[in-house]
Amino acid sequence: MPTAPDAYPSSPPHVGKIDRRSLAILLAGLAMLGPFSVDTYLPAFPNIEANLHASFIEVQQTLTAYMLSFGVMILWHGALSDTFGRRNVILTSLAVFAVASLGCAASHSIEYLWAFRILQGVSAGAGAVIGRAIIRDAYDGHAASRLLSLVTMIFSIAPAIAPIMGGWIVKLRDWRSIFLFLFAFAVLMLWQCYRKLPETLPPERRHAFHPRHLAHSYYQVFRSPLFHLKAAAIAFNFAGLFLYVAAAPVFLTRHLRLGPDQFGWQFIPSVAGIFLGALFANRLAGKMSIPRQALIGFTFLIGAALFNVGYHLYFPPALPWSVAPLFFYTFGMSIVAPGATLMVLDLFPHIRGIVASCQSFVLTMLAAAISAVIAPLLSQSVLWLAEGQCAFTLLALAFWLASRAYSRLRKSRSTA
Repeated sequence: MPTAPDAYPSSPPHVGKIDRRSLAILLAGLAMLGPFSVDTYLPAFPNIEANLHASFIEVQQTLTAYMLSFGVMILWHGALSDTFGRRNVILTSLAVFAVASLGCAASHSIEYLWAFRILQGVSAGAGAVIGRAIIRDAYDGHAASRLLSLVTMIFSIAPAIAPIMGGWIVKLRDWRSIFLFLFAFAVLMLWQCYRKLPETLPPERRHAFHPRHLAHSYYQVFRSPLFHLKAAAIAFNFAGLFLYVAAAPVFLTRHLRLGPDQFGWQFIPSVAGIFLGALFANRLAGKMSIPRQALIGFTFLIGAALFNVGYHLYFPPALPWSVAPLFFYTFGMSIVAPGATLMVLDLFPHIRGIVASCQSFVLTMLAAAISAVIAPLLSQSVLWLAEGQCAFTLLALAFWLASRAYSRLRKSRSTA
């Protein structure tokens, strides 16, 4: 562990020391690959339909293909980084993502686009998963929570600007240029990580990539009731937001009658909530317990979800009322997420990379189900979308309260 908050003595010799803020920017940039891969091309759906002679459902499945491959591979990013080092896995994944983005830009049929979106999904999650492990490698307690909140604040820029950029790119150029932008971003991150990213897991702390060891590690995690309860709470909170992300092409263009360059109406309030919620969580770190902080977040989450349902029960979809609840929803989500995520990672401190992968797997598989089935079904009605978000939020709260009750029960049994 570093002796000072601004230095990482485990960095390789050619990298040198890196301060906390620079590390946060670097890790946030890596985490941005995910929202850029999803949000940037959403405004281009009609353009892709016309250019590749595909149906809306076929284009929607490019998102599903990405999410499914993202979710399957995300189980392995942490395990690979526990064996080969955090830095090496990130560099390799960035190179693969760059190649996949070029393939997407060159696709001449929807089937080729599916294939290269799968390759993007395989590689895009490494930075987000391993970034959390890097933070936990280098910091403990409130310092880790503050750094994770800082990463979230910087990262939150991506979901806001991604659909706006995508809308303008497809308006001025075409959908292929969006994937050329993703290629350029991946190359930039590859160069910056090669120059600056420290290795926080020295060789003596790594685990052999042995099937028996891996099977035992995954078994440890997935047999833990506390892991499932806490990971489900985080996943269902995110599901309430991702439902609107996956439904955005229908929600914005059909229900609110906006153009491809007006996706900011949904994404700017959402991301403003993420940013300000992360800032608020950063200020709370060390001043109150994580459970109390989470309950504050859930107050915003449930209040926003209930208002969303109540408004659309009596009024037709309209700006700004149909998008305003997303600000308060994401504000609450960002208060809950940092502390809850650290609690998940601390369940198995000796295999944090694998734990981070498993937690991301749970979240991503739920998101894949939403993009494949739930969003296409609920997007037919704005009220259905609001009710779906409310249901996800109530499930998240139920899982969180169940995890707290289970923890108290285990503690009482151990002291009896």
